Amino acid sequence: MRIEDVYIWDINAKWLGISPVQLMENAGAGVARTIEERFGDGLKIAVFSGTGNNGGDGFVVARHLSFENDVTLFLVGDEAKIRSEEAKHNWEILKGLDFVKIQVLKDSSYIKSLDLSGFDVIVDALLGAGTRGEPREPIRSAVEKINEYAGKAKIVSVDLPSGYPSGIRVKADFAVTFQWDKEEYQGFERVIAKIGYPRELYHLVGPGDAKFALRKKGEHKGQNGKLLVIGGSEDYFGAPYLAAKAASYLVDLVYLAMPEYSARRIGDPDLILRPVEGRNFTPEHGDRVLELARNVDAVIIGPGIGLAEEAKVFVREFVKRCEKPLVVDADALKALVEDPGVLKGKTFILTPHAGEFRILFGEKPEGDLEEKAKLVMEKAKTVGGTILLKGHYDIISDGKTWRYNKTGNRGMTTGGTGDVLAGIVGALLALGNSPLRAASVGAFLNGLAGDMVKEETGENFTALEVVKKVPKAVRWVEEF
Repeated sequence: MRIEDVYIWDINAKWLGISPVQLMENAGAGVARTIEERFGDGLKIAVFSGTGNNGGDGFVVARHLSFENDVTLFLVGDEAKIRSEEAKHNWEILKGLDFVKIQVLKDSSYIKSLDLSGFDVIVDALLGAGTRGEPREPIRSAVEKINEYAGKAKIVSVDLPSGYPSGIRVKADFAVTFQWDKEEYQGFERVIAKIGYPRELYHLVGPGDAKFALRKKGEHKGQNGKLLVIGGSEDYFGAPYLAAKAASYLVDLVYLAMPEYSARRIGDPDLILRPVEGRNFTPEHGDRVLELARNVDAVIIGPGIGLAEEAKVFVREFVKRCEKPLVVDADALKALVEDPGVLKGKTFILTPHAGEFRILFGEKPEGDLEEKAKLVMEKAKTVGGTILLKGHYDIISDGKTWRYNKTGNRGMTTGGTGDVLAGIVGALLALGNSPLRAASVGAFLNGLAGDMVKEETGENFTALEVVKKVPKAVRWVEEF
């Protein structure tokens, strides 16, 4: 697991009702328990805390250790700068205790004169994993002061040695890191403490994933994603429009390639229409549409494209020749059944419902969540891409791992919500996300937008109403 996953899991845990205060309590308790298991009790212990959440963990460590040890907490920095509510909460508890000594070290001059020679254990809770570069004052002086006692006292870091990976870092005997080891951590001993994450967090998609997926890249037009939607036929014009409209809330530019017969019915200034001649896509349109694809970051193909034989040939030819990340949706999935080999070497997401999955792979997803997930993962590995199986719970896999999404409701069985999903997924792909993240977060946002509509109107609504809630769903994620 990576450091980024820690932030995602914390946010998703909060969404499940597990408060940051609970996690901080469990983290601090885990560190204190490890110290007592290793070194016993009746010790003289110094805890150095910064003003961030790593320092908050330190406040909890100090409280837990104070039961059977003589504890002094050194706050490095100004208490007014203690940032989060959970850290402030634990600081206030600590200030009310008579058997924990507290010293506030506002600047480096206070630190340089400290004598720590009487302490058996020094706990480093100065900086967490989010810091970059060398520590600045007064933290830097605190790191140097702790290091003066390396080899004399036992030094234990909370999560990781403060200052890591820079050259100015605490020389810890070991660090107590939380829930699982992090692949970025090297060169120091680590003990893992569980902090109460449920198993769901390995697989459940939540607002933490969405926060990272929605990060903007630049400030100029076109830097935040350009998407091409290819769809529509003589029978359908709404499907590609819904996909393109949903995407337009997330990326800078959306091009919509449609047969001119159906394109005439669309007049939306937010979309850039690129009609092709005739009533349906045919192989003759290949070069023209490939040219459009060269200027975008991702492509959606399939919404409303129909099952005319010429359209199916066009889909296979386009997919075979297109070099951009692809979302293959709706009737385009059926077109690939005759030659799935055109996907070889491509970056792609397939978005089948259970019936389309069976047509594609010859097996119907059945059983419980894990049984279905195992099948989706197996087929994703076989096909060499990412599959988003739509259903009561959406299941997403890239063949290496699997995720599932719980947002959404029965009202979303209405026609068109799958097109909205394809649009959101394609937009997230155009923003530079991995196919697994784009598909997972797309399912989450689509369901969240549907849940927001249900809250206002009940379970009877249209796909266009879901589209219109996409900006609200994004804002909810950003503010969560």
